[in-house]
Amino acid sequence: MANQQFIHTDNAPAALGPYSQAVKIGNFVYTSGQVGIDPTTGELVSWKLRDQTEQVFKNLQAVLGATGLSLNDVVKTTVFLAHMGDFAEMNGIYAEFLGDNRPARSTIEVARLPKDALVEIEVVAAIQ
Repeated sequence: MANQQFIHTDNAPAALGPYSQAVKIGNFVYTSGQVGIDPTTGELVSWKLRDQTEQVFKNLQAVLGATGLSLNDVVKTTVFLAHMGDFAEMNGIYAEFLGDNRPARSTIEVARLPKDALVEIEVVAAIQ
């Protein structure tokens, strides 16, 4: 595809398979889903939802930062939860990281996530 750029940063976990951390095309950056993996250890930061969700956002910040963007540029998110009962806690942490930015969002309960994570989030960001 023309003008497609594959994004990689060592400040976020390496892809666990044959995909990119993000792809920039046109005025948009599409990230792959991030789970709460510490990029230095390659392991989940803990088995607590708060810790994993915070790490997810740190990873997303690193991937977006590699393109010159930030969470303020996010226009769409998709949240995957292992347990929908964790929605309220995740939502509070989500609000802490996104501040006044209110992107469109979908939240889906799934049967299982990579590394048995509790939460995974992917975003679409717009280049202004």
